[in-house]
Amino acid sequence: MEKKVINFMHAHRLVEKNKTIVIGVSGGPDSMALLHFFNGIKKEWNLKIIAISVDHQLRGDESAADIEYVGEVCRKWGIPFQYAAVDVNAYKNKHKVSTQVAARKLRYDVFKKKLVDYRADYLALGHHGDDQIETMIMSLARTTNLRTLTGIPIQRKFANGHIIRPFLCVTKKEIEQYCKLYNIQPRIDFSNFDTYYTRNDIRNSIVPKLKERNENLHTTIQMLSETLQEDERYLITEAKKLVSKAITIHVKRKTADLTVSTFNQYPVALQRRAYHLTLCYLYDILPEQLTYTHEQIFLSLVHKNSNRRLDFPKDLIVERSYDHVLFYFKSSQQEDETFHKIIEYIPTSIALPDGAILSISYIDEPIAEKEENNYTYICALNQLTLPLHIRTRSPGDRMRYRGLEGSKKIKDIFIDEKIPRLLRDKTYLLTDDTNEIFWLIGIKKGVLTKKAERGPYLLFEYKKKIIGEEEDAKRY
Repeated sequence: MEKKVINFMHAHRLVEKNKTIVIGVSGGPDSMALLHFFNGIKKEWNLKIIAISVDHQLRGDESAADIEYVGEVCRKWGIPFQYAAVDVNAYKNKHKVSTQVAARKLRYDVFKKKLVDYRADYLALGHHGDDQIETMIMSLARTTNLRTLTGIPIQRKFANGHIIRPFLCVTKKEIEQYCKLYNIQPRIDFSNFDTYYTRNDIRNSIVPKLKERNENLHTTIQMLSETLQEDERYLITEAKKLVSKAITIHVKRKTADLTVSTFNQYPVALQRRAYHLTLCYLYDILPEQLTYTHEQIFLSLVHKNSNRRLDFPKDLIVERSYDHVLFYFKSSQQEDETFHKIIEYIPTSIALPDGAILSISYIDEPIAEKEENNYTYICALNQLTLPLHIRTRSPGDRMRYRGLEGSKKIKDIFIDEKIPRLLRDKTYLLTDDTNEIFWLIGIKKGVLTKKAERGPYLLFEYKKKIIGEEEDAKRY
């Protein structure tokens, strides 16, 4: 088995030499075999390994005995060992999630902390080929989402390193034979045999019948999982491009603004994934009540030209208003959106409350392609009285723009341009020190009172926030 696992690690570039590995150890056959395997190669590979156990406090004395057993074995094998106890029931009751969801969340929180504390490169977990089969069958039975049908990943980014699963190439039987060969006597969690749980029923009833047809089913399923994961990675990459073009997500405020006309230029396959990406940013934990029906209703919302408001789980509102779909929690609308900043220095770059960046720079001549962009503005320096101001609207605000005789109230411009009410107090405008509004960002470019003289010119650029990879890794 060792040779098979090492070949698997080489093929997928799972582990490099001279690294630090945190190993999640429960005391069961899979994790004990994994701990023994890495202990066996640590000298040759110059690895530093640390065993971590998490007591979920769900099985009383039995789970405490598991921790004691792992600690004793680690002392015998000379492996550093730490454990943490977590209160799954308290978390479950507070956040209204299942026991499994609560246990997983708290367990991975512990793993994340230990990975950071030890500056480790990898978190190794003992999932094996039969786990992969069970996961894929469970997903097939209850999912409508290709992402959840991709199975358990061999590796993924996690904290400051990666999660790796070197045993996905071997079966439960091979692991049990390995334990017997090396006289490893693991702890047995008898709840794993209770067919009340779906996974256990699949494990004991369905998988054996499938293996009668194909004894290498774990290899076939693993290849399918890897293929689907590769396809999904590509689609998610493309969906992130859609998000950056069509959706503004404010992670801190937990709001999002989707531009329908831009969103609908992309295929539905990417729209679905962009929808799920958005939800992953808005919810701390995706609600179990969130179903395929919500996705279908959302898609109908963006495909049909009708203003509607939908109530999603945990007080999330999804509201279509003209060319926008707004995501927000009921509580988020109580915040004061007033903003005003004096721009004292040029050139400059300003971080705005919505996560966007306003940059101002000097240029010698106007740039035609920039002038056509709704998120850039160019004017001569002599047309403005410094310092400049960026702010949200105030009562009585008016501006002049090309094709208009005189000036018009900002309020009426919002109505004419069909800007949703919820966005009006979050839209920024630029004025000079005489309070002349020269740019309602993304909506209207003003005509200034003073005529432009020859240079220098100012280039204003507003750049929406784009989802970052470090946030993607923890969310999706």
